Amino acid sequence: MVTPSGATGRIAVDAMGGDLGPAEVVAAVKLAFAEFPELNPITLVGDEATLRPLLKPAGLDGHERLAIFHASEVVTMDDKPLMALKRKKDSSMVRAIELIKSGDAGVVVSCGNTGALMAAGTLRLRTMEGVDRPALAAVIPREGGHFILIDAGANPEAKADHLVHNAILGSNYCRIVLGVDAPRVGLMTIGTEEGKGNILVAETHDLLKRVGNVINYVGPVEGFHVFENHVDVVVCDGFVGNILLKSWESLSKFFSDSLKKELRSNPVRMAGAVLSHGAFAALKRRINPERYGGAPLLGLRGNILKAHGSSNRQAIKSAIGAASEIIKNDMNHRIEADVARANEMLRQPVVAS
Repeated sequence: MVTPSGATGRIAVDAMGGDLGPAEVVAAVKLAFAEFPELNPITLVGDEATLRPLLKPAGLDGHERLAIFHASEVVTMDDKPLMALKRKKDSSMVRAIELIKSGDAGVVVSCGNTGALMAAGTLRLRTMEGVDRPALAAVIPREGGHFILIDAGANPEAKADHLVHNAILGSNYCRIVLGVDAPRVGLMTIGTEEGKGNILVAETHDLLKRVGNVINYVGPVEGFHVFENHVDVVVCDGFVGNILLKSWESLSKFFSDSLKKELRSNPVRMAGAVLSHGAFAALKRRINPERYGGAPLLGLRGNILKAHGSSNRQAIKSAIGAASEIIKNDMNHRIEADVARANEMLRQPVVAS
């Protein structure tokens, strides 16, 4: 076994949990080293007997910034989260998270079982000071750029203060991954008029207005706002967010597949498709979910980046690149400071107008 070095600057990659297997993860690591010159060192976590033979064909055998940490077990997609953590203590997922806890890595990238990853992260790392629940943050394309959707599925039964924390988590992630200095934050609801929405939305709206010095809250947003250049962070509970995320992904695939079918339907359209190849390629790159590769589980005392179980090498490569940026920007320290400020504001009595 190769021992990790470089402490919290390393990226721990769960090499065993994805649908496409460890060979796809190794291919992703090769792409990541080639595309990101300043990439942090990587530790592949998984069965060494399986991983070692994959390194030489990929040209990674003996790579100075790559290590292997042996783990004998795998958490499968069918495993029940808590049962998997109890019975598979030597799984690649658990061992990767423990590298963060021990200070031997700064972020974990995993394509594994979402429930198990969230449970392991929460139980092993705990939430940061002042945050009750972690949240998943997804990057989604919109007019003129992208926005952060949070929560994308970690906490389906949220309270108002959880959503306030989501706004802070999403704003800080937006600054890093999208480069927006003062992200515009919107609260997802069914109408922008005062009082629209359910009790959770109403309570959250009031709290977000009270922490305006911490985040740039611009008010409630409806579904048709999110794909316009209206806000940079969309805040909601994990139930709504997961539906929105999967609806966008399926709609994107539907339009892509339909467009291909229509363009191939006759010679005239095929000729037009050839002439428009550059435009179609650019559009595909913009709406491709693989561009950012994963969603970070924010709010923990450590960084976890969740990639789709079916992620290919391009998506995993993108997730590894995002993980490196998270480490370099020391995101969690700023989040902790912002959460502390917001919680202090919310503890102050409301002055009647």
